[in-house]
Amino acid sequence: MSEPGGRGAACTEEPSSPGQQGATREGGTSKRPGGERGQQGASEPVLNLSGVAVDYGRRGRRVRALDGVDLSVARGEIVGLVGESGCGKSTLARAAMGLEPLAAGTVTFEGRPVPPLGRRRRPEYLRGLQMVFQDPYESLNPRRKVGELIADGVRLGGGSRQEGLRRAAELLERVGLPATAVDSYPHEFSGGQRQRIAIARTLVTRPSCLIADEPISALDASAQAQIANLLGELVKDADLGLVLVSHDLSVVRQVADRVAVMYLGRIVEIGDTDTVWGSPRHPYTEALVAAIPRADGAGLLPVDLPGDVPDPANPPAGCRFHPRCPLAQDSCRELDQRLVRVAGREIACHIRSASGSVARVQPSG
Repeated sequence: MSEPGGRGAACTEEPSSPGQQGATREGGTSKRPGGERGQQGASEPVLNLSGVAVDYGRRGRRVRALDGVDLSVARGEIVGLVGESGCGKSTLARAAMGLEPLAAGTVTFEGRPVPPLGRRRRPEYLRGLQMVFQDPYESLNPRRKVGELIADGVRLGGGSRQEGLRRAAELLERVGLPATAVDSYPHEFSGGQRQRIAIARTLVTRPSCLIADEPISALDASAQAQIANLLGELVKDADLGLVLVSHDLSVVRQVADRVAVMYLGRIVEIGDTDTVWGSPRHPYTEALVAAIPRADGAGLLPVDLPGDVPDPANPPAGCRFHPRCPLAQDSCRELDQRLVRVAGREIACHIRSASGSVARVQPSG
């Protein structure tokens, strides 16, 4: 099968399903209805991460992939997570699901703890917390029919196989595929369609929160727009919370209510998407926004940040961004930057923060 609407190079699908409404031409995505952004802050978070740290071992050395990350998402809200490769975005997503053990901090879902995945069956309440993985070619068992893959969520919850297949047909139509796809195998579908199947499989448990780890990175431009719009419509219609991990800054800008910018295992800026993108305050966020190509006819290429991301096994003292920062001062090498509320968002930069709230780096053991 080919991706719906695949005829014509860059056209999106006809708006016949929830995720397709509002798609723009040439692979664009549609903004969520006006007035929604920033209104979810008053509701209780469905997912909350507090002081989360994750360590990996490498050649006898400890690598702290995440270091004291705080993040929350409410129902009906999309939180975008962006940053360079290796900054810890996917590790954060996996830690939120309990797929990575925590070195410090806590993760709670609907007020209850998310334990690390072990050999025992996960608590029943965690059926409401689901994940969409990056590669639809790897996340679906090629030897099983699509209907059976989706129906597993019903059977594992105590339902019958027949009930599961009926629910699978309903969800396939909800994500823009025909109900007859229950009798097909994953290899019969395009990449975008496989990701739709993966999304339908997460919806079968009626979740209240989804974590999508780079769900569009393996797709072509038009399919990316379709899947991004589908996720946005599902959040709105089903009142889900969504953490969207992506390196595609333009897609995150279009669909997310809030955005968190990560650098070397920490969040350096977080706030309402329009505020952060319209007037970034952290120098790293400024560099990310400036790196987005603009069709302004000027013919100018974005300016690259100097240097490379430091080794996470040996992060710089003080501000982790100071070796590449154009604003760096001597104090940046000595003061550990923590998030401070500034101009409608939080940033980890004492130069740009009004309060100058920072902490001195403590020498390691």
